[in-house]
Amino acid sequence: MKTYAGIDQAFAQKETAKAELILVPYDGTSTWVKGADKGPEAFLNASENMELYDIETGTEVYREGVYLGEPVTESSSPEAMAEAVRKRVRQVIAEQRMVTLFGGEHSISIGSIQAHAEAWDDLTVLQIDAHADLRPEYEGSACNHACALHWASKHTNLLQVGIRSMDISEKEFMNVSKTWMAQDCHERDDQEWYDEVLAASTSNVYITIDLDGFDPAILPSTGTPEPGGLGWYQVLGLLKQVARKCNVVGFDIVELCPNPNERSSDFLAAKLYYKLLTYNLLKD
Repeated sequence: MKTYAGIDQAFAQKETAKAELILVPYDGTSTWVKGADKGPEAFLNASENMELYDIETGTEVYREGVYLGEPVTESSSPEAMAEAVRKRVRQVIAEQRMVTLFGGEHSISIGSIQAHAEAWDDLTVLQIDAHADLRPEYEGSACNHACALHWASKHTNLLQVGIRSMDISEKEFMNVSKTWMAQDCHERDDQEWYDEVLAASTSNVYITIDLDGFDPAILPSTGTPEPGGLGWYQVLGLLKQVARKCNVVGFDIVELCPNPNERSSDFLAAKLYYKLLTYNLLKD
């Protein structure tokens, strides 16, 4: 049986794992470069070639147990995909494993966010992204990648970090007091805006990371790269502090669009996933 990162079967059992990894290779609504459906496979391949000892914390988080579940492959429509994800996530939550997803385009987050909002009151959704993704509908669907956070903006405490691209129509759905534009993150001291994000968070947090939130200089392989993104240690610094203060109930990583001639993006995604496990399964 294939395991996450090639870990030993002893640490990959459903019954004992603290976290479950759900792959959602969906790319039904992306509007520019296609290929996010190949992201999960590239992520798994990179993970298998990653050292599993974390130097920063002196730990090996995989020993806490990571179960690689069956992927969600529903693709008949954006709505059917979102519902399939929601049902699957609800099941994993009920079985008391941390839900972790890897997409796929950002629309895969909609069902997961909805399932987590059903399970936890007063949920904060922390979005790291280049794009606002706040449209109520795009190209005839509310489950389009451009609408990935609209539901969250209405039903959760949505915090948006790294935004640097949006349509004017999205302004009415954006809470500017809970939005940290990429330019502001670069111009201000990190600790200052970290503290603001933490102060705006509730106790239970779901994290959704669109990889185009990173600067394309370090992660070019995404469908819609935008200049001026966040740095590796800048993002890790925020994620570490959120994990220390809050109860991170689940997370997803989306929008890896692999390029066979550029593998560093795949590896960054693999390391990012492992760091999120480390910070949240191994609390200080």
